[in-house]
Amino acid sequence: MLKATMVKSVCTLAAVAVLATGCSTSMAGQPMAGTGSMTATSATPASALRTALNALLGEHVILAAAATGAALDGRDAEFKAAAAALDANSVDIAKAIGSVYGADAEQAFLPLWRRHIGFAVDYTVGVATKDQAKQQKAVADLIAYTQDFGAFLSSANPNLPKSVVADLVKHHVVTLKDVIDAQASKDSVKAYAAQRAATAHMKMIADPLASAIVTQFPDKYSGRSDTAAAGLRTVLNVALREHVYLAGAATSAALGGRDSEFKAAAGALDGNSVDIAAAIGSVYGKDAEQAFLPLWRRHIGFFVDYTVGVATKDQPKQDKAVNDLIGYTQDFGACLQSANPNLPKQVVADLVKHHVVTLKDVVDAQAKKDPARAFTAIRTAASHMQMIADPLAEAIVKQFPDRFMASAN
Repeated sequence: MLKATMVKSVCTLAAVAVLATGCSTSMAGQPMAGTGSMTATSATPASALRTALNALLGEHVILAAAATGAALDGRDAEFKAAAAALDANSVDIAKAIGSVYGADAEQAFLPLWRRHIGFAVDYTVGVATKDQAKQQKAVADLIAYTQDFGAFLSSANPNLPKSVVADLVKHHVVTLKDVIDAQASKDSVKAYAAQRAATAHMKMIADPLASAIVTQFPDKYSGRSDTAAAGLRTVLNVALREHVYLAGAATSAALGGRDSEFKAAAGALDGNSVDIAAAIGSVYGKDAEQAFLPLWRRHIGFFVDYTVGVATKDQPKQDKAVNDLIGYTQDFGACLQSANPNLPKQVVADLVKHHVVTLKDVVDAQAKKDPARAFTAIRTAASHMQMIADPLAEAIVKQFPDRFMASAN
């Protein structure tokens, strides 16, 4: 029975969705910063550039992995939808380049960027068909591509040496190859671990690129991209966007009856939750981290309930899960306000409610077997997380200006 399968497949994730306790006592009462200068901020053009590049390049990896995973598993409609979302991401990356260097650079960059995706497709086909020659040619093409890409960026920005860029892109190629190889071997745990590693590596490209652009155009991108405040903003944005994508991967696998993939995605999602809690702990301390983690896991548990309700066509279960999620937004808002007076409870609650609604749209589209709509919805849901991450980062910087001043000037 589908219900039995779903209940079995979600038990791992549901088990960790425990009630949060002690948030207000653990996170409240943190020492306010001293009376030093309040010029530290995460809201600079340089910081925004770093965040945007990290978000787009991280999404590139996640969507590429979704496309190759679907292709290797023979899910053709899902592959086409993921490939379309991946190309939309490519267009967005090209637009980001164009916003710096102009329309001609944007038009030159897009086909160059698409080339390496084509080579990755060739490699995936070679793996699927066990065509060793095709695999080797694709790898050789990818390695050669890194030189072309390095030359392109170096020609646009003298702060980006060709060999350095080529080596970083080569590492991207290698980490993405690891994802494909794990997917082909049907090792879901290894595949999601490789995907998270490949996503994290994109920081090694995005951060130097942002820094080089800021150095090249200081008037256009005021501030610095390498401050602690900018780093906090980027970390929160990347982690919260990854949360959405991993949650969507877990619900897709669960609704598709792919039990081993669901468990692996759920494990990766919980690893992301631990990382988000650690980011909170880096500011507010270990007690706050330990209080935040079960609170964050709690809303994931409610999404599990909703997904089970959708899969089993149990409307009361769906309705209860939605009500639980709406109620959760108030608890989450109260928790963050107790930690930081710059985060009004209702503002936070409304933002988290939007997160709930956009992720619900993803699950609904997946349940209707509409992968094109599902990938559009998940890109929207991931983009919305900036509406949570940016205010959270700035509120923390305002609360502890002295802590973020050391690298601000």
